[in-house]
Amino acid sequence: MNFSKSAAAMERARDVLVGGVNSPVRAFKGVGGHPIVMARAQGAYLFDIDGNQLIDFVGSWGPMIVGHAHPKVVDAVTQRAQLGTSFGAPNLLETELAEEVRRAFPSMEKVRFVSSGTEATMAALRLARAHTGRQFIVKAAGCYHGHSDALLVKAGSGVATLGLPDSPGVPTELAKLTLTVPFNDADALRKTLEAHPGAIAAFIVEPVVGNMGLVPPSDGYLAQVREICHAHGTLLILDEVMTGFRVAYGGAQQRYGVKADITTLGKIIGGGLPVGAYGASKTLMANIAPEGATYQAGTLSGNPLAMAAGLATLELLREPGVYEKLEQTGAQLEEGLMGLARRHSVDLCVQRVGSMVTAFFHKGPIRNEEDAMKSDRPRFGRFFHGMLQRGVYLPPSQLEAAFFSLAHSVKDVEATLKAAEESFKL
Repeated sequence: MNFSKSAAAMERARDVLVGGVNSPVRAFKGVGGHPIVMARAQGAYLFDIDGNQLIDFVGSWGPMIVGHAHPKVVDAVTQRAQLGTSFGAPNLLETELAEEVRRAFPSMEKVRFVSSGTEATMAALRLARAHTGRQFIVKAAGCYHGHSDALLVKAGSGVATLGLPDSPGVPTELAKLTLTVPFNDADALRKTLEAHPGAIAAFIVEPVVGNMGLVPPSDGYLAQVREICHAHGTLLILDEVMTGFRVAYGGAQQRYGVKADITTLGKIIGGGLPVGAYGASKTLMANIAPEGATYQAGTLSGNPLAMAAGLATLELLREPGVYEKLEQTGAQLEEGLMGLARRHSVDLCVQRVGSMVTAFFHKGPIRNEEDAMKSDRPRFGRFFHGMLQRGVYLPPSQLEAAFFSLAHSVKDVEATLKAAEESFKL
């Protein structure tokens, strides 16, 4: 494929945008080469400015679970835009979407919408600290919860891809309030809470990690951390920005039967428009202004376009057989990749939960950040570019989960597997 127009466009972009991008992983630092500049998207496909059609496994990093430019979502946004794009005042769609979120996530008795996942997790930590009167938080190494100062500690994903274990500009004294434990290690969490009695406000974790590649929880892990947090008076924050409405309609909490004290959401609930949310019991949320003294606000929070897109997306996800179809697509992709890897003697570990998946160039299962960092990232870079030349667009980092949608067909997966077989040879 010819990507010459993208190369020229990125030269222009670098003159006015930092690195030519507005989010670091898009810069292709993890795989080399130059980013591809997109012109439009439809269903399971991206179309770049050179006219190439690509099977998309990024899905705008998760929101596009019903496919790009779904007619019902586009129609909902178009109709709302004609009535005004933002009011700075309440609108009915905020309540409707909050009610639907609560039906899917009963632990979220009250909801506050924001404009990004970063805002949601930042506000969730503030709420946890306000409610408990404690200062310390614990996170799992390799989990990414947005770019707020308190959470850019062993944050995985783009930080790890760029080789930056922490970010300059984060005050040392603030970073000291964030403790880290390995993911999938309940004993490490227990020992940390025991070592800081009465001091830890919350443990925040991605229930299914998507920011060191796709890493599922071990059997019983989430139930264990739920029990440990409860025993120590520490709040459990489940960051379901990726997993909410994706691994099940009720997210990881439904799939694994665990209840969060505070939940953060994003991505799918905006149908591709900027959105985030956090929620908890009525008692906890009573701390938030205007009901309580803990302040959090946002000019575009509850934006009617995002609410309309989210409602239309969730309506589509409630149709019968939706998640069964995603499972079938995922199984075809997972089994196909593993079969090809065995045939060509490639060290590959494919990990999938629902419609999230990562093919690690590594022999064994990936359980935590340490395992993920042992993957053969140069090999992934060659594989990525091989797939790109064959019309398949993967996340440009070994340490990012891939996403597929209801729009991906059997033929799309077959084409992806054919491209993979050829790319394994590189």
